[in-house]
Amino acid sequence: MAAPALTFVRRLCWRPLREMRQAQAVCIPATHLHMTAATMQVSQKDFEKAQEQLKLLKKDPGNEAKLKLYALFKQATEGPCNSPKPGMLDFVKKAKWDVWNSLGNLSQDNARQKYIELVSSLVSAESAGHKKDASPEEISDGHYETILVTTKNKMTKIMFNRPDKKNAINHKMYKEIIQALGEAGKDDSTIAVITGNGDYYCSGNDLNNFTNVQPSDMEKMAKDGAVLLKEFVGQFIDFPKPLIAVVNGPAIGICVTVLALCDIVYASDRATFQSPFSQLGQSPEGCSSYLFPKIMGLAKASEMLLFNKKLTAAEACEVGLVTEVFPDRSFQKEVWARLEAYANLPKNSLAVSKQLLRSVEKEKLHAINSKECEVLQERWLSDECINAIVSFFQKKSKL
Repeated sequence: MAAPALTFVRRLCWRPLREMRQAQAVCIPATHLHMTAATMQVSQKDFEKAQEQLKLLKKDPGNEAKLKLYALFKQATEGPCNSPKPGMLDFVKKAKWDVWNSLGNLSQDNARQKYIELVSSLVSAESAGHKKDASPEEISDGHYETILVTTKNKMTKIMFNRPDKKNAINHKMYKEIIQALGEAGKDDSTIAVITGNGDYYCSGNDLNNFTNVQPSDMEKMAKDGAVLLKEFVGQFIDFPKPLIAVVNGPAIGICVTVLALCDIVYASDRATFQSPFSQLGQSPEGCSSYLFPKIMGLAKASEMLLFNKKLTAAEACEVGLVTEVFPDRSFQKEVWARLEAYANLPKNSLAVSKQLLRSVEKEKLHAINSKECEVLQERWLSDECINAIVSFFQKKSKL
């Protein structure tokens, strides 16, 4: 599980946006009095309209966009940053101050215009997402919200379906994948397939999972996160049928580590694989501390798990994490044709054979999963992890 943002994002939700909605009318600096009254009125009207449009967004635009909105609004209404710099340990206020201060002497008019443009881009992106029509194979039965699950031609497909968030896994998505795997293991399908919708396979854990966490709740949050992660990985360990990953794009964090628990991994040549644990002050999960060295050797595993090395699809195939790589232009056609053939093989024979292959180490894998989650729970509460995550977010929030 990629790191939960234990401190930085716990209060950085919609509060900045609420502050924006409650602000008074924009003050036009004296230096801009050369503008005509009509021009200023139109600009102010557009600015107020953008604030109203922001209220209509149905999806959280993400911390980076919210920080930009906050900074531009403050710059437009108050001018250059005029508040004292918060202390280093006040992570939320520090992040907001940094992004506002980074605007320097940007004029209020320009800040207002950039604010309007940013809101417009968010509204347009959400509107475009609503207009996309899923293919017949990708229509969910309504049972899930964050994934698409279909069963066709003896094959159950579980598709990560948060393309606007690069298929980052939030709490709901974790729970829905756990449920979907449990149901797929019992349905009439012969094989199960996991893939992603959009350009990404999966960007790992959604750090918004841990927003609005109060200091007094941090230990409970870390404990609950470890329990959820243990159950999630446990479903991959126990899955009774052949489980195939179809990696259509970049993969990061937890979705990379559990690939070692899949039976086959097919990848597009545009896919990449990275597990940046130490970069975020954390430790391996998904049984990768055992399976990665076993699959690719200790030295190569150390490059990934200790030093955050990103592998290309070809490199991942060379070290054994990926079964086969396909040209992106023919990836979907070739892979799904092959999987349809696999799904027509005798169902019980495949299931029995998989159990013979996996049963020897199943108990060991569960023990490793438990230990990894125990260590991660400690890491999430450490100052080192918190500081690493804050540093990561501050770099991302720079305009």
